[in-house]
Amino acid sequence: MLMGVTAKSPRAPRGKGLLAGGLWLDKGFGQAQSPCMKVRVAKRKTAGLTLTEVVVIIAVVAVLVAWLIPALTAAKVKAQRITCVSNLKQVGLSFRLWSGDHIGQYPMMVSNNVGGTLEDVARGTVYRHFQVMSNELATPIILVCPSDKRSPAKDWATFRLTNLSYFVGVDADETKPEMLLTGDRNILGGTKLPSGLIEMTTNQVVRWSAEIHNDCGNVGITDGSVQQLSYYGLNELISESGVATNRLAIP
Repeated sequence: MLMGVTAKSPRAPRGKGLLAGGLWLDKGFGQAQSPCMKVRVAKRKTAGLTLTEVVVIIAVVAVLVAWLIPALTAAKVKAQRITCVSNLKQVGLSFRLWSGDHIGQYPMMVSNNVGGTLEDVARGTVYRHFQVMSNELATPIILVCPSDKRSPAKDWATFRLTNLSYFVGVDADETKPEMLLTGDRNILGGTKLPSGLIEMTTNQVVRWSAEIHNDCGNVGITDGSVQQLSYYGLNELISESGVATNRLAIP
């Protein structure tokens, strides 16, 4: 029998705790974590655009805008001119309908006393040649070209010269199908008469201003058709109109 020997307890490894039965467990096993414990969340870096990339994007956008604007402008101009042609076709049809009720004569050849505008030719009241056809035209809105800066009248009672884009050929005759009946008002040239009419002869040179269709214009002739004309086309039409002179009432 050994006397004076005391049994020592085994030393726990670092970070371990002694469990009954001689098993070693991690300290804190089964213990709740402190609510004050901070949780770290990994941050993901977001990539930004470099200065070079920003400059490239701006340059591409600028090129696209520079390419689209002329295309959109050209499309708008074309649409306006097509609408103008449509307006003049309706005006030409209205003249023919009106003449059908007045022995084949246009308003400019029929006295005011019987519903025409013969006396207005000398007075220079151009809008009256259209106003007497209010039933045939239905609305004064079609008497303004969409390329013109003038505004259409809301109704016939307020319709005046400033609500009109189209001239009238005061000598137009259905029996002469190539005469000028109506068209864009931006015609330059000819001889201005005391009555305010513009007289154009086959040996005079006339042209379009850039005010409405950029040095071009539309003309309705007495056969009911409408022609889109350049400077050369306008002079050729006048020379082939079948008469020595065309007198125009231009608003």
